[in-house]
Order: sequence, then C-alpha cells, then structure tokens
Amino acid sequence: MAADGKGLVGHAGAVLLRRLADRVGLTRGLTQVLPTSTSAGWRERAGVLVQLAVAMVLGARSVLEAEQLQLHHQGLFGPAASDSTMRRLLAELDDKALMKIAKVRRRVRRHVWMLLHLRPGGFPWLTVAGRRLTGWIVVDLDATVITSASRKEGAAATFKGTFGFHPLGGWCANTGESLAMELRPGNAGANTVDDHLRV
Repeated sequence: MAADGKGLVGHAGAVLLRRLADRVGLTRGLTQVLPTSTSAGWRERAGVLVQLAVAMVLGARSVLEAEQLQLHHQGLFGPAASDSTMRRLLAELDDKALMKIAKVRRRVRRHVWMLLHLRPGGFPWLTVAGRRLTGWIVVDLDATVITSASRKEGAAATFKGTFGFHPLGGWCANTGESLAMELRPGNAGANTVDDHLRV
C-alpha cells in the first residue's frame, strides 16, 4: 500500500485484529469445531466468524454492513463472505456449537494470558488505593441501555424513558476483554441479582 490515493485501505487496525486471531490460534481452533466442507464455493466457517467479529469491532451493526466492510478489505483478507453466508453460519450455532466455541476461547485466553505474563511488566494486575492486587482477576459487571428504532424481538420500554434493550455484560478489568453478555429486554432491572449471577 502507498499513500498516493490509490490502494488505500481504511480501518488499518482490522489487519492487527485478524492477524492476532490467527497468531494466537483462535482461527485454527474454530476450524476444528465448526463445520467444514471440500465442496466448491464453501467458505470456511472459522474465517467467516473471525471476519464477522472484526467487522463488528469496526462498527458493523448488521451482516449486510459486515459484508460491505469485508468488501472494502478484500485486498487484505480475500473475497468477502456474503451476508447470506454469515446468516447461515449464525443460524447453525446451536447450544452445542456455542459450547465448543467457548472451549476454544478458554484455551486461547489461557495462551494469551500466558503471553501477557511473559512480557516486560508481566500480567496487568490492577492497583487499587495504592495496593497492587497481584493474583486477583477483577470482573466488572455493567448494564447498558441500547435503543431500538423499531419493535425488534426483546425490545421494551427502558427505565430511562427510551425503547430498546438493557444487556448486562461482564468484562475482565485486568485485560479489558469481554467475558460474557446477557441479552435482556429494555425493561430488565439494572441490579437484578439472578442476572448478575448468571453473567
């Protein structure tokens, strides 16, 4: 690529995300648990899922937007997966497949955390009130309101007077990674104990 107005690719961080997924073994691990085929025209589901995740990080809010972003980046990652391929992939993800994906994510997380531990400065332990919490993994739980312009499935009136959803997420404060997300309707409570325990 050159800065001459030709061959430019926006969202250069997409390359880092995709390379990271490949380098730490996420793409390879997903290949082992997602359906594969040798038929002509088949798109490897692992690559499609990783590219969908990259598109979401870049701001895609639908599979159609994800396809458009992939078309923009096809010089880097090859032909874009169609929105219908992505829909089929998501439809195939039943509870059994999600459990297998979670297992792959756990294995990759363990590997990445080991790499973090080996870097200069070590694992990112938190410091609270001047005390370093070595050995402590801190999970932040937080609910957020996401508005919806139409009556999508699960959308409801929120406590803020808007309409939409009220998901509850869990993040690792040490590394900033998303660990879990409970999708909830807009009228779900911010401090519902059962939801916090489930997340």
